[in-house]
Amino acid sequence: MTHSALIRPAWTPATIAIMVIGFMVWWPLGLAMLAYILWGDRLGDFKRDVNRATDGMFVNCRRASRAHARTGNIAFDEWREKELERLAEERRKLDAMRDEFDEYVRELRRAKDQEEFDRFMQERRNRASRGPDDTGSSVTDLN
Repeated sequence: MTHSALIRPAWTPATIAIMVIGFMVWWPLGLAMLAYILWGDRLGDFKRDVNRATDGMFVNCRRASRAHARTGNIAFDEWREKELERLAEERRKLDAMRDEFDEYVRELRRAKDQEEFDRFMQERRNRASRGPDDTGSSVTDLN
């Protein structure tokens, strides 16, 4: 699943503006946007966990419906059961691959954020080492 949100759950000018407008229009909208900003990056994991839990609750219902859907042809019913098990195994493999990819994307995002932070700190150190403005004027000269 390649999920690309239009608005990233972070403190950006766009998300702050949407939150403020949400509070002005109807306060629960602003509150929802605030929650998304604070906890939106965990939303994907939450949805996946809920889906897995829901799937687990209904496994017995599916098995019961399969048992009642017998055709009377033993060979076909056995083949069908094997294929359904094979598909279930493929589904488990795909879910594991998706989890690996999600972790990879999270690590890429963390590395990108770290790189941006390191660049900011380096630029900050460079500005501090240069001292006041290179033109020789200082803030006190303006007064």
